[in-house]
Amino acid sequence: MNMVQAGQMATLEVIRVAPFGFFLSAGDEDILLHKNEAEGELREGQKVSVFLYIDHEDRLAATMKKPLLTSGEFTWLYVSDVNRKLGVFLEMGIQKQLLLSKDDLPKEWASWPQRGDKVFVGLKLDKKGRLLAKLGLDVELQEMEQEAGKDMLHKEVSGYVYRVIALGAFFFTEEQHIAFLHRDDIKGVVRLGQRVSARVKSIREDGRLNVTQNPRKVEAYQEDSEQIYQILKDRGGAMPFSDQTDPDTIRDRFGISKAAFKRAMGKLMKEGKIYQEEGWTYLTSIKQK
Repeated sequence: MNMVQAGQMATLEVIRVAPFGFFLSAGDEDILLHKNEAEGELREGQKVSVFLYIDHEDRLAATMKKPLLTSGEFTWLYVSDVNRKLGVFLEMGIQKQLLLSKDDLPKEWASWPQRGDKVFVGLKLDKKGRLLAKLGLDVELQEMEQEAGKDMLHKEVSGYVYRVIALGAFFFTEEQHIAFLHRDDIKGVVRLGQRVSARVKSIREDGRLNVTQNPRKVEAYQEDSEQIYQILKDRGGAMPFSDQTDPDTIRDRFGISKAAFKRAMGKLMKEGKIYQEEGWTYLTSIKQK
């Protein structure tokens, strides 16, 4: 009875040499090791270590090339191609690429990995015994995960996203910490497999990180005040917005909350750069003229 299957490493005996390759014995089945997948000339009776996979004709085949991933393991693999009908294809160190099915990918296309991204995966078999990738999660990362110390607070961390959910995204940092990026702390859209950077805003009791891509408040005040000051200059020194303007108008016009707007305006007034009158804001330099 044949006990070998795709995704495994196996030591098999060469039982027949053919012009196009070598046939290996696997119980009641002969497995082809194509010449392109062999290392050097092999002879009958020789035992070789091979990786088993399903070829393009749905046959169990062998290669002597070392794969980046075998059954029971999880690792990070690069995305080599994206097919919206099928999923994403991953480089695993052999000629055959590994498919991560669209059924295992986020529903939103914008959250799918792109070429060059890196995803954390293991191997599984479909109903026909073909190799597929399966996404790794926290439980598979635990063997590598390190508990973060308090010295990580406010530090910049980078890593690859391994899970995307409605509330945000999880990524694994270069320091081997699990970090959570809440959707309110994300700039733009974060996709599975993307390399992201963020600042540590808190450290959980279990040693995991909560991170943000938003600037610190001091930096945010500076950016907001500079934006408002530039808008005033572009408008010739006056604009029909002030602390009395409704929040929706402020968000539509400036892209920030009313609280952030008032803080930035307060900063500019404290610096003597602007003043307000009857619902309008003016550059002080205009008044001085």
